[in-house]
Amino acid sequence: MAVHMFCGKGGVGKTTCAAATALHYAIAGETTLILSTDPTPSLHDVFEVDMVAKPTKVVDNLHMNEIGSDEVKKMWDEKFGAEIYEVFSAFVDISYNDFIDFTASILPGIRDEFMVDYIRELHESGGYDRIVWDTAPAGQTLGLLRMPSIVSEHLKPAPRIYASLKAGGRGRQSIREIIKGWEELSVKDIEFLRKEVEFNMVTIAEALAVRQLDSIYTELKGYGLTIDRLIINQVIDEPDSDFLRRRAEMQQNYISELGKNYDGIRHILPMFSLEVKGVARLEQVAHALFNIQS
Repeated sequence: MAVHMFCGKGGVGKTTCAAATALHYAIAGETTLILSTDPTPSLHDVFEVDMVAKPTKVVDNLHMNEIGSDEVKKMWDEKFGAEIYEVFSAFVDISYNDFIDFTASILPGIRDEFMVDYIRELHESGGYDRIVWDTAPAGQTLGLLRMPSIVSEHLKPAPRIYASLKAGGRGRQSIREIIKGWEELSVKDIEFLRKEVEFNMVTIAEALAVRQLDSIYTELKGYGLTIDRLIINQVIDEPDSDFLRRRAEMQQNYISELGKNYDGIRHILPMFSLEVKGVARLEQVAHALFNIQS
């Protein structure tokens, strides 16, 4: 798959793993985009590269982009704002600017689905061999993943509901067509997630992270989605003190537990002695992720 999505709770090294993966493919000669939709993106810090443009070149074959909340709102407005306002204003008296602010603050799920659609269109454009997608922390990511199927389900009664409304500015049939288009788009986006996106879950060998992972796995499975690769990060492999030996023993217990549900997709990533920042250290992480001998 050419789209690699990285998920995980905050602080487990999700962005580092995504950055190292993108660097790996770029070094291999594949044109790669790494994209962050985390509300507090840190790609530029990890790569130690200033965002002078969007996207910004990191090294040959690799560009990065960080899309913040304001940018998502603007892109969503340009593509869907007028259509959704047409439907919404058929039964609520609200100005367009107030409506856009309302959707941004009260209905963030609509914009979440837009991000799925945005990644899908990037993939279909063929501009990159690989797209590495650094998502928001796990709870927000699950909200994003739920949106296509939720929207599709909630739109089923829409034609009947809108048939009883006073026609909008572009006519009742136009409103029905808009809703039908949203439903088709929602189906297309969930199929994209199921068939074209590789799910990389990043975790650490600690109780809370393991419990959360089981919950995420169950929910993904309910939507017909699977974890393709589980990266267990920050594993102590050469303990040289009593403290580290106790930590390593604790980690091994959780790693064994994870083996029961995730055998065959687990990848152990060791704890590095130095902070992982900059291309050179990310390349070391990439070697460990892809079992490349130095």
